[in-house]
Parts: sequence; structure tokens; C-alpha cells
Amino acid sequence: MNLSNGWQKKNSAACEYMKIFYYFCPCMMTAHECNYYQQIGGGRVECQLCPHHCRIANGQTGRCRSRRNVEGTLVSEVYGRPCALAIDPVEKKPLYHFHPGTECLSIACTGCNFRCLNCQNHDISQAKPDDVEHYELLPEQVVDICLEKRCPGIAYTYTEPLTYIEYVADTARLAHEHGIWNILVTAGYVCEEPLRDLLPLIDAANIDLKSFSDTIYQQVSGGKLSVVLDTILAMCDAGIWIELTNLLIPGVNDDMGMIRQMCRWMADNHLTEAPLHFSRFFPRYRMTDIPPTPLHTMKEARQIALDEGIRHVYLGNV
Repeated sequence: MNLSNGWQKKNSAACEYMKIFYYFCPCMMTAHECNYYQQIGGGRVECQLCPHHCRIANGQTGRCRSRRNVEGTLVSEVYGRPCALAIDPVEKKPLYHFHPGTECLSIACTGCNFRCLNCQNHDISQAKPDDVEHYELLPEQVVDICLEKRCPGIAYTYTEPLTYIEYVADTARLAHEHGIWNILVTAGYVCEEPLRDLLPLIDAANIDLKSFSDTIYQQVSGGKLSVVLDTILAMCDAGIWIELTNLLIPGVNDDMGMIRQMCRWMADNHLTEAPLHFSRFFPRYRMTDIPPTPLHTMKEARQIALDEGIRHVYLGNV
């Protein structure tokens, strides 16, 4: 496959190192039936992918906006329709201890099952599929691009890849057949069965641990902390290399007692070797009235993590 004429390179003002390419495929995708749902009568279906368990009427979508009930069949409206492609350093995910110095092909489709008030990618994560320009790439074409560009890994990232889990799984399975790593960048809000099915296909993950308070999770993101913690532990048990990211938002989740509690949980669950990334907040989306995280807050959080036995602690966006 020759992609030299099919890709367009764009510059990103937000990240000068991002190399974005688009490959246009002449084929037209058909609706792809989702896994993890059941019919519940009256033409409705219940999605069983994540703990929201959306009950979806005919013609409507679930909370993620990308899974639609079409006459009793739940279909993914984004399967094979990525809205973003880029070649990134693996450190950008961020993964600092998983094949550092290599690049990965990053891919995203629209959709997210969270409603984070501070979302930095809200233009694609909180959008309907038809409202965002997309490109048609079947899993085998994604792998072909990866091979041609000599990227040793694929990262499913930018939005919430678990909301298009069928596309991730099919691509990841084929990637493994070609010796390509699979990286998941996720908020980790998923039910046990789909997570268990996906884990054998994933080599590394960065999980966005948004806070260590269930109240804050519900208020800021619309989810439950316990589900994310269960996802982290399941990934560890599956032998996946994990790194955690905690975005520190002033006045929201920067309480040092809560940060200490989070680090103690990591230590109690044998996660002292898992790199922890404290990321600096900047005003975004519906939190434009909150100032950037002070550097002294970042440094204090890092010191607490080190004091609690976390071996590798990094500061991002500083």
C-alpha cells in the first residue's frame, strides 16, 4: 500500500511535535454491530459495555453518543471511522517506561462515556460522530499504515477507546499478528466482561486516575472511582504494563491528604513500580475560570508520592 499521496500532513499549534496524517479510503463502511448489549423489550436495548448501562430507545444513542439502537440492534457508528491519526512519541501518552524513544501510531474515534468538565479534547470526545470529519480505515488498513510508517506500536487514545472497543479489539488482534504493540490510553470506566475480553490484546496502558474521591468523580466526570480502581487492578493482574496520570486541578482534586491516600492505595496494591504522572491543569472547556496549577502544588504532590514509596513520579505540562 502506497500512502505517499493519500496522507495529508497538518501542523498542530497545540503540540509542535505532533505529526498528523490522514489516509482517505474509497470504500464505504457499513454499520457494525456492537458486542455487550441485550434487547429489553419495547424496541429498546441495554448497553452492557460500561457501568452506565444505558437503556437506549430505537434511533437513539447511549451516553457515549457513538453506539446507536437501530431497530433493536446496537451498532457502533464509529467502527472504522477514526477522526484523528498521528505519529507520536510513546512518551506523549504518557508512557515513560514502555519502550522509551519509540514512536506509535495514535488513533481515535469520537466518543466518551465521561463528561469531564475539564476535557482537553472535548471537540471530539463530546461530539456526535456526524459532527466531526472522519476517515474510513478498516483494522487491516490501520495495521498497514503502522507497518509502512515503521511504528512498532498503536495507541488507542485522545478520546475514550473503550467506547469503540470492537474497533480497538479487531485492530489490536491483527496488530499482534504482525508483532505490533497495543497501547490503551483510557479513563478505565468499563464493565468486567468486556475488559476481560480486551486485556489479552493490550500490552501497555495509561489510566487517567482523575481523583481519589468518589464525590469528585461524580461531580466532575460523571462516574465512580471504584470502577476505575478495579480496572487498574485487573490490568495489573493481566500482566499489562501500566502507568497512571493524575491531573491536578486547583481547588478540585489537589488536596494533599487525598493525594497521599491515593499513593497509599497504590503502595498497598503493589503498584510502587508503576510510574505516576502528575499533570498540570490549564483552563479548558467548562473550567475556564480555574487558574493553572501552581508549580509548588505539583512539587508537593510529587514529594508526597515519593514519601509513600512510589518509585517513579513525573510532572507533566510544566
